[in-house]
This record gives sequence, structure tokens and C-alpha cells, in this order.
Amino acid sequence: MSIDAIKELLASDMSIVDSVIRDRLHSDVALVNQVGEYIVNSGGKRLRPALVVLSAKAFGYQGKFHYDLAAVVEFIHTATLLHDDVVDESDLRRGRATASALFGNAASVLVGDFLYSRAFQMMVQVNDMRVMQTLADATNLIAEGEVLQLLNCHDADVDVENYMRVIHCKTAKLFEAAMRLGAILGKVDAAHEQSAAAYGMHLGTAFQLVDDVLDYSADEQETGKHLGDDLAEGKPTLPLIYAMKHGTAEQAGVVRRAIEEGDIDSFPQVLEIIRQTGALEHTRQQAQREAEAACAALANLPESSFKATLITLANFSATRQF
Repeated sequence: MSIDAIKELLASDMSIVDSVIRDRLHSDVALVNQVGEYIVNSGGKRLRPALVVLSAKAFGYQGKFHYDLAAVVEFIHTATLLHDDVVDESDLRRGRATASALFGNAASVLVGDFLYSRAFQMMVQVNDMRVMQTLADATNLIAEGEVLQLLNCHDADVDVENYMRVIHCKTAKLFEAAMRLGAILGKVDAAHEQSAAAYGMHLGTAFQLVDDVLDYSADEQETGKHLGDDLAEGKPTLPLIYAMKHGTAEQAGVVRRAIEEGDIDSFPQVLEIIRQTGALEHTRQQAQREAEAACAALANLPESSFKATLITLANFSATRQF
């Protein structure tokens, strides 16, 4: 199944999700509408809400709450983006000015808070304690992941275990929650729910690993992101950690200084070291392992077009170029 086929399969469902997002984004405060609509309509992949829909359908759910929860997941994700761009002082996301660059930091943070609180209003309406627990736990862990990443910035001694912990908290947890929500709605047994959650965790991990590769290898026109942003922010991602461990002492010193100083001027030199040590290939291989683990987690699911779509998404997550 191709990515285009996936889009076609989900088109009508995602159209409903988009309608819910637009409807529930509304506020009587004009600035909330302005900032919220700007970021929600900024060209994201809508992958996380799509996972809620796919999981619910893969487990035979027949109701309507998966559309609301898909919108909830997108609101939580969007809130993290608004806050991320303030913390990272980013001026570009998906090829457009960030909300913080356009509307200011205060507006971005406060509208992010609005989206979080609106998400919790919506999840309460589903009236399922397991749903609320899943989303509350995920939101809390994401916040912890953001703080962990902040502590890791400019720290060249961050190891792979610490780096992976940030990924699991900051990125993969919402993928896991999205898949778990569909399983909860489908009222499956604990084993199937855990399989769905494991798929989401592995998928989200693969997705973030490739994001970290793309910061050193992507086409800026496709990603809408400046190459080297992670280095400028002093983020010790896997390509840098691997390059320091497997390069010469001199190469490790160059990468270490770049992380500690956020030295974007050394980006060409760091990029060459990353290439010479095979750090990007290693990170891609790790992403592929995570994608394979995601597919393996679905082994006991009944065959369906929705299961096939989830497998295609896992493979895409590890091989994508944007």
C-alpha cells in the first residue's frame, strides 16, 4: 500500500476530524482563533490523529468518538509545537514563520495553554476513565520529556540511553496514546491494547530518529526547516552521539565543542564528521529496527486494510525523506 493509497483510504475520516478541529478550535477571543488556526493549518502530516482513526477501525469500533479523540490528540500535539518553538526560539516550521515569530512568545504560550485545556474538555465528554487516564498520563510525560530535553541541551556527555528516554517521553508517548485510544474504544482485551500501544511507541521512536537524521541531510525546501537547527540549539541527538563515539579524538572534540557552544558556524565540519563516521546510516538502521518492532507488535491483529495501512506507515516512518 502506497502513501497516496493511505491518504485515499483515510480521506473521508480525516475530513471529519478536520471539521471537529475547526469547530472545537473556536473561541470568543479573536487572538486565540488567529494563532490556533495558523498553527493547526500549517501543513502538518496529521499522523497522530490518523493513528487514532486507524487503531479504532482496526479494532472494529463503530461509534464516533474516535473523531473527537483524534482532534484531542492533534490539539495536544499542536500545543507542544507552540511551546517548543518558544523554548527553541525557532523562527521557521514547515516552511512558514512560527507562531511565536509572527504573534510573539506570550501569545504562543497562552494559546498553547488554551489548546491543552480544550483537549481536556473534549476528552471528558467521551466519559471514559481509561481515555482520560491515557491522555492525562501522556500529556504529563510529554511535559517531562520537554524538561529532560532542556536539561540535555549543550551537554555533550548525554548518552544513548538518556537520548532515547527523551524520545520516548517527548515524541513516542503521544503516538502510543493515539494507538491505545483506538484499542480502548474498540473494547479489546489487555493483550491487544498493549500490542497497539507497543506499535505506537516503536513508530514514534522511528519517526523521531529519522527527524534527527533529516536535520543533517534533508532538502530544506521539503522539510521547511533549516539544516543544523538541532546543532544550533545544542541538542545532542543520536547522529552526534554516535559520531563522537566512533570518530577520532579530534573529530569528537569538534562535535563536543559544537554541542556545548551551539556553534552553527561549525556545521559544515560537523556534517563531514557525521558522514565519515556513518552516523546517519547508523541512526537510519536504528529507525528501521524500531519500524520492524512496530510491525511485529501487530502480528496478532486480524488482517484488514487498516492493519496493512499501519504496517505501511511503520515502513514509511523509517525510510521517509521529509
